[in-house]
Amino acid sequence: MPPSRRIDPAAVAAQLTRRWRNGRGSWLDGGGSWPLQLLLGVPTERETTRDIAGVRAWIAQWQHIQRPGEVIWTERQWPGLGRQRLPERLLLPDPEAVAGWVGAQPAWHLARLRAMRLRALPRAPAGWVDAGERSQPSPVPALVHCTSLVHPRALVHPTAPISDVAGFVSESDLQVKPPRADLSLGRHFDWLANTAEADFERLLGVLHWLGDHPDSHLYIRQLPIPGVDSKWIAANRARVLDLLRQLYRRDGDLHTLAGLRREPDLLRLRILDPALCVGVAGLSDISAPISEIAALPLQPERVFIVENLQTGLAMADLAGSVCFMARGYAVEAFAAIPWLRARPCHYWGDLDTHGFAILNRLRHHLDDVRSLLMDSDTLLRHRPLWHHEENQATGPLDRLTDQEQAVFQGLLLNRWGDRLRLEQERIAWSYAWKQVEHLAGPAQ
Repeated sequence: MPPSRRIDPAAVAAQLTRRWRNGRGSWLDGGGSWPLQLLLGVPTERETTRDIAGVRAWIAQWQHIQRPGEVIWTERQWPGLGRQRLPERLLLPDPEAVAGWVGAQPAWHLARLRAMRLRALPRAPAGWVDAGERSQPSPVPALVHCTSLVHPRALVHPTAPISDVAGFVSESDLQVKPPRADLSLGRHFDWLANTAEADFERLLGVLHWLGDHPDSHLYIRQLPIPGVDSKWIAANRARVLDLLRQLYRRDGDLHTLAGLRREPDLLRLRILDPALCVGVAGLSDISAPISEIAALPLQPERVFIVENLQTGLAMADLAGSVCFMARGYAVEAFAAIPWLRARPCHYWGDLDTHGFAILNRLRHHLDDVRSLLMDSDTLLRHRPLWHHEENQATGPLDRLTDQEQAVFQGLLLNRWGDRLRLEQERIAWSYAWKQVEHLAGPAQ
């Protein structure tokens, strides 16, 4: 017997569960084609004759269904069975109907209500000034006490019908703050549908406050919003940033968009010559903001910049020398340190494509920086220590010497092996330190 084409309510619920899982975010943003039509698999006369009891039970299920949507019926005139009225398809007018089938109406209602509140936010913060036009930070606003962030009409029960939105966001609210139909919230559906009311109110409070104070120049810790601290921002950073980018229609990180003060960028510096330590109160290992490092009364004979922190920490006393550690690609800071100029500077990075990319970038800020242990001889001497570089930097790199460019291209073109690399910390310390000490003679 061929399988039946009939689809009963349980099978429809299974289908709609899959559609809900894949489509709910898009539907929150107005996507989907409605009404949604599901064919119910009208049986033929032959199938009905073979399974009259089964077809009757199937018809009864659809006659007594108590689920959202409209069942569309059709009539068949069969020679052997006469006129029959059969369920042909199910029409679901909107996502709420799908939610009703899968037991997710409370989640849909709550997500949609909260989406409406977010879409009622202003398109740009009050008094917005483009970052390029800002001069001095605006005065820091007083840390006022907020008695409540909850809209007086916000306490709508999650299972309330969507028609109750009229009491949630008033027409006057929408006239002052036009709803943002273009605010994409689908990616946040599960959070909107499931997070506690207090947490959603915190999000609204953050977005409102940042919009009203677009250039506060506060640290996150100072935000005067009840229940919001640096840990809450850290946990919700991606969501806040996504919404700010959409609301303000511009790109940027959280601090740029919100007008917040950044944590200071710290440089890690080791002073390898005890005689130089005297001028900085005996300190030999310093982590400080770039501006403070730049103001130190140092006059070293040579400077080392190493990518690996352990490499810098392992360096012993070395006359006239200092060492910066672990900056990665963030080498722009060295341009702000005046006492680095006209000093021999040596960069020691990984012998891989990214190491050369960092060296190339560094030379945009320190023209005459020299590479250390980033040559073909070092690479080939340490063949047993090679391993794989997952993602290569492709260049072009216009600040490399001919010898450096040859090694970079050899790595890029797999001259010695497939995407190989030699990390600096794999080089035997006894070998590496001899090369460093060799540079500690009189400065060239």
